[in-house]
Amino acid sequence: MRSIYPLMALVITVFMALVMPVLASAQNAPQEQAPVAAPTHIKSIRVVGNQRVEANTVASYLLIAPGDRYNDQQIDRSVKTLFSTGLFADVLIEPNGGDLIIRVVENPILNRVIIEGNKALKTEKITDELEAAPRSVFTRSRVQADVQRIIDLYSQSGRFAAQVIPKVVQQEQNRVDLIFEITEGPVTGVKRINFIGNNEFSDKRLRKQLATKESSWYKIFSSNDNYDPNRLEYDREQIRTFYTDRGFADFRVVSAVAKLVPNQKDFYITFTVDEGQEYTWGEVKVDTELTTLDKNLLRAIVPIKEGRIYKSSEVEGAIDTLTYAAGAAGYAFVDIQPQINRNRDTKTVDLVFKLREGPRVYIERIDIVGNTTTLDYVIRREMELVEGDAFNRILLERSRNRIRALRFFEDVEITEIQGATPDRAIVEVKVKEQPTGELSFSAGFSSADAFLVDLSITQRNLRGRGQLMRFVIRASANRKEIDLRFTEPRFLNRNLAAGIELFNVTNDFIEENGFRSKRLGGQVTLGFRVTEYTTLQARYALRTEQTDCTAAFTVINPLACSQNNDRLSSVLGYTFGWDRRNDPITPTRGFDAFFTQDFAGIGGDVKYLRSEIRGATYYGLFKNVIATAKVSGGYITGWGGDSIQTNDRFYKGSSTFRGFDNSGIGPRIVVVDDDGKQISHGSGLGGNAYGIATAEVSFPLGVASLVGSVFIEAGTVGLLDDEVKEQLNLQASQVIRDELSMRATVGASIFWESPFGPIRFDFTQPIKKEEFDRRKSFQFNTSTRF
Repeated sequence: MRSIYPLMALVITVFMALVMPVLASAQNAPQEQAPVAAPTHIKSIRVVGNQRVEANTVASYLLIAPGDRYNDQQIDRSVKTLFSTGLFADVLIEPNGGDLIIRVVENPILNRVIIEGNKALKTEKITDELEAAPRSVFTRSRVQADVQRIIDLYSQSGRFAAQVIPKVVQQEQNRVDLIFEITEGPVTGVKRINFIGNNEFSDKRLRKQLATKESSWYKIFSSNDNYDPNRLEYDREQIRTFYTDRGFADFRVVSAVAKLVPNQKDFYITFTVDEGQEYTWGEVKVDTELTTLDKNLLRAIVPIKEGRIYKSSEVEGAIDTLTYAAGAAGYAFVDIQPQINRNRDTKTVDLVFKLREGPRVYIERIDIVGNTTTLDYVIRREMELVEGDAFNRILLERSRNRIRALRFFEDVEITEIQGATPDRAIVEVKVKEQPTGELSFSAGFSSADAFLVDLSITQRNLRGRGQLMRFVIRASANRKEIDLRFTEPRFLNRNLAAGIELFNVTNDFIEENGFRSKRLGGQVTLGFRVTEYTTLQARYALRTEQTDCTAAFTVINPLACSQNNDRLSSVLGYTFGWDRRNDPITPTRGFDAFFTQDFAGIGGDVKYLRSEIRGATYYGLFKNVIATAKVSGGYITGWGGDSIQTNDRFYKGSSTFRGFDNSGIGPRIVVVDDDGKQISHGSGLGGNAYGIATAEVSFPLGVASLVGSVFIEAGTVGLLDDEVKEQLNLQASQVIRDELSMRATVGASIFWESPFGPIRFDFTQPIKKEEFDRRKSFQFNTSTRF
């Protein structure tokens, strides 16, 4: 019997497996034939779960409304739309008879955003970059995006090991505090920069072309030795420019790889390059569709010579030259296309410039961006184009130079953006403000006066209106000055600069020149632009002057002293300027020249005509290496029988002739022995004429923001009036040295754009001098901006 039970169990199991599915199918068949029907139309919409957001606001985001047919696709799209607002953490839409129920869970509101652990970066710098802010909606995606922003900020400052952990603290009323806990990590430097594939140029020379530098102990004030991926892209372009400017037209950077060492403190950067072969310029032609321009004349102004080493930068320079030439001929819209053909067999590059008249474009709008202090109209009045004018790149470049010449901005960029239609352009003038106030302090050392100090306060952009205000209090061993000056650059809203100046100056030249003078007066000026490159300034000055001679110095005749005492000067003058520099701040080519004349004698007690001329030319030798040549000269002569008085003559030295003291060169009274040998020297007398020439080369020093220069200066001062010599009551041992002999100095300067303001050091050594000259070997100047 026991053996039958297992057999019966097996039979029952098989029976149930076959019969049960059939029974289940029979039970379900009636349900499939009568499903629950979804509503065909929506009668109403009800919002559930909202606390801050109004129900009407929630409904406004839906793509379906009461009365519409029920549509699953529209329901799904409505859910996505509600999520995309960032207002809700969860959304559920479900039908209930003819109603549509919207169930939402609102995202919390940020109560506070807290930054912890930051030392290298200020809290304000971090929070300015974040999307999360108090009273904004909290979302996880926004927090993750802000975490990445903080990490990017630290990466830009060279800290690639920085970690950011966000924490959320729940508060009442569905509010949260968001805390970013930061572990800054060490500064990541650049241990080594290597090059692969460079045969023509050494690693050392290529490293000099990069903005990224290898870390070193002496670069504590520089951040260029911190790894920055954005700077690495810039360095790729720098290397490419370096090669293509030296004939390697096929050059390319195959890869630039930065590898972080395991300790996460240093990067090794490797550039792999393909130099290609060296090319020279082949045939260079100009084809033009502009009927009034001769292609041969255009070719003559293109600064590319056949047979020379190929330089890619010369193409851009030639385009600029041709654009200016076409603009000067009246073609405001010109399209210049360079066609370059490389011949690898002959290793030459043929070039054809094709000129045609471009489509006419007009300025729809001019936007000023970045001016936080300077008022809009101060910038707009320097623009040579206004809304509605024809677009002209030449005038835009001139406008940029004029804005830069204000010296209110660290950087000025002018870009054009597509307007509402293809023939309209929006011009965006983007400026970066820089401090325009200056607290200036200078000091120097001389053999006569030891240390000299000078203090002045200047605001070149008063109240953001472009006005100049300058207040000077100057004190040194031989000079005390109070000077107040104000200039309105657009007097009566015209292109007319008006200024007024009040001054009180005491010069104590007892040691140098044998007299002490006091000057009190004022001056008014009017200046305007004559042409694009020339300016004219007229001025009138009225001042009283008093000259005292002390009993200790008997070299000056009492008659001469009495003539110098208490006199009124009425001086009318002008200055004509001609400026053809390519850049008003850091010129690399061009020149400027100025001619000044002052006529004294329109009333008053003084009659003279003073003329001066000065000029400079600039030439860029290499990148950031600039050669400058300067000349200046002057001559003063009396009229109406008057001779030139003591403090109207020219006195040169110190900043006007480096290497010599104030009044350090020129005619001087010296004491000699019976053999004519000089024993000592005394008063400097100044001269009626002078001429000075300077040659200087400036260059970056490669450390922080240091710029160095070397210079040589040569010149002379002299030509006293015979009447003056006759007035001097000289002793037998005293003679006047007035030979107009040439002096010359050499020297070096260091300029540092420090965080506190510019600092300049001048070191000089005379190489040609007279034994009675007063030398000055060192000078120091600094100022603080605000």
